[in-house]
Amino acid sequence: MPIHIVRLGSPRSPDEGLRIGTVRRPPRGVPKTEFARRNFYDVWQPLLSPSPELVAEAQAAEDYKAWDHFRRKFKAEMKQPAASHLLDLLAALSHQTSMAVGCYCEDEAHCHRSVLRELLQERGAKLQ
Repeated sequence: MPIHIVRLGSPRSPDEGLRIGTVRRPPRGVPKTEFARRNFYDVWQPLLSPSPELVAEAQAAEDYKAWDHFRRKFKAEMKQPAASHLLDLLAALSHQTSMAVGCYCEDEAHCHRSVLRELLQERGAKLQ
């Protein structure tokens, strides 16, 4: 019953469970009532998204040094109590139920969800 790390809007796997959107903004042009049906997310958790300033920094990162700078700053944001407690909760729940955590980015390696994967793994989460 692991946590799946997914791209929002992609087809769901049969054992994925609840899909959590860790994005700053809801999908554009999609009615709220359609988010789950269109495979975006069931629950929105913008607390696990980078701040707007960091989103811009991540999108502008063109080399390893810039990406690593983003990663360090995002990890610092995720040390804030509310985000840290939420990550702890998800890690604990991963041993009881399946769920998915996702973002819109096409490439996970250049997306904050790769950092979320690391942070969840550090907390002992069961990951897919």
